[in-house]
Amino acid sequence: MVKYNLQKLMIFYFIIHMQGERTMEKLTQQQLESKLWACADVLRGELSATQYMDYIFGMLFLKRMNDEFNSERVIREKEFREQGMEEEEIQELLNDPSIYETFYVPEQARWDKLKNLNLNIGPELDKAFKAIEDEPKNSELIGVLTTVNYNDKERVPDKKLNQLLLIFDSMNLSNECIESEDILGNAYEYLIKQFADEGGKKGGEFYTPTEVVKVMVNLLKPQEGDRIYDPTCGSGGMLIQSLRYIKEHGGNYKNISLYGQEINLSTWAICKMNMILHGAKGADIQKGDTIREPKHTEGGVLKTFDKVLANPPFSLKHWGSEEASTDQYHRFPYGIPPKSYGDLAFVSHMIASLNAKGKMASVVPHGVLFRGGAEGKIREGFLKDDLIEAVIGLPQNIFYGTGIPAAILVITKNKDEKRKNKVLFIDASKDFVKDGNKNKLRDEDIEKIVKTFDAYEDVEKYANVVDLDTIKENNYNLNISRYVDTTNEEIIKKAMEQWYRDKAKEVISERVKYYQRFFDQTPTHIKIKEQKKRWGSCTSKNELLFNWRCIMAKSNALDYIIVHEMCHMYYKDHSKEFWNLLASVLPDYERRKEWLKNYGVRMDL
Repeated sequence: MVKYNLQKLMIFYFIIHMQGERTMEKLTQQQLESKLWACADVLRGELSATQYMDYIFGMLFLKRMNDEFNSERVIREKEFREQGMEEEEIQELLNDPSIYETFYVPEQARWDKLKNLNLNIGPELDKAFKAIEDEPKNSELIGVLTTVNYNDKERVPDKKLNQLLLIFDSMNLSNECIESEDILGNAYEYLIKQFADEGGKKGGEFYTPTEVVKVMVNLLKPQEGDRIYDPTCGSGGMLIQSLRYIKEHGGNYKNISLYGQEINLSTWAICKMNMILHGAKGADIQKGDTIREPKHTEGGVLKTFDKVLANPPFSLKHWGSEEASTDQYHRFPYGIPPKSYGDLAFVSHMIASLNAKGKMASVVPHGVLFRGGAEGKIREGFLKDDLIEAVIGLPQNIFYGTGIPAAILVITKNKDEKRKNKVLFIDASKDFVKDGNKNKLRDEDIEKIVKTFDAYEDVEKYANVVDLDTIKENNYNLNISRYVDTTNEEIIKKAMEQWYRDKAKEVISERVKYYQRFFDQTPTHIKIKEQKKRWGSCTSKNELLFNWRCIMAKSNALDYIIVHEMCHMYYKDHSKEFWNLLASVLPDYERRKEWLKNYGVRMDL
């Protein structure tokens, strides 16, 4: 028995040693992302991006669970052997789910069993995921891993599944074998972003651009101890960014409570996995229709939160207006939004989900800011109760699925004293960089928005603090252009100058043609130029050059300039012969010349 245990111990230390050797070079962010994208390459063809991402996320989660489970299992086994336990007892304990800190992987789902499969891989993977969910220890994963049918040989044959297994088998995703714990969450976000890019319009259903999320989180500034809620959470980006914000600002990110609801089953599952991979195990992510059936309730009333943020679906039709009229949670005290525009239904739900000191930020399409009817009445109610703190206009073509510009509404239940009865309007629509076929906020654009909001002061051509009386005079219209004058004088000036140049070319060409009957020489070319000290000139090659400003002169003065330069085709100086030629065409040229002398200086923009 002693000999047997000694052999086992030697094998155990050999395994540990070899693992230590292998982990000298830990998996990097770039390597992980590259391998995950290789998985996407395998699945492209029969599946769309929004379909094959489910397969990859499921496999990633399965491998991560196995590697972390195996790592913990090795540690537990070492502890038991050091305690001098018998082999039979050790093995019995190792199969007890209660000894593990996180999840337990049943034998049916263990990687060593799955990695060598060549036939009927799909059914075995489905069984593995079901076995994980059926384990009571893994109650948080119920319904998460079985949303995907791996047994679809038409779309994903055994050959492709085998390739996926090989790719994932080449990685150890336990904490001890990766560069940092963050790389898994980062890789997850990377994949979600890539899938959104490929998915186009569908991508907008589960992904909000990270830059927009950062703006919203930085506006709300979540703190340790906060309850944070996203009623349309998609893949969970806003909740994750809130967690990250707290961590970056020195708070204990584990001392917050995260809540979310998502209607799409597949996206809900992705969100659940996203939470776990980012260290947010325990986040309360519910599935279902937030308007028709809010899941975060307590004693028949809505739970309330410190921070609420969301990017609801734009102008959703059939959002539940019928049910809203008998809403048991009293979420629509300002009125029921139109049947075909659900935007303010979500905003109303978010307001109802705020506690007495709560603050929220919601993305809305611009129509919400100015449409009349029921929406106008709701806006009026928000403003009369002094809920709206800021309206922030974003660049167009920044979201997936739509090119229309959108805005962020910041709503606060308890405004600071200096902000009461006021609304800050920010026009950030001009600040972005092109990113492929989309627009993207830069770090400096995000910082500018947040600093302006924090200062809550006017910024010329960018932001304006407006009192409620002024908004009332505008019939509670929140259209940003009414309150922030972003007119660029330089752009207008250039446009006007171009108009004058074009008009000068047209009119001067016509007048030269008219006066050509008095001359037997013809100009070689007519050009409109920038000339600071001259109205016109004639080159040695008889090119006529005219200052574009001369088009501002009255017609008889303009004719004087034109004929003057045409006479220079004969006389390059201002000799007596020159003036006699000019007088033969325009006998009153001196009067015209005098007008230019007196008023020409005014002819400019």
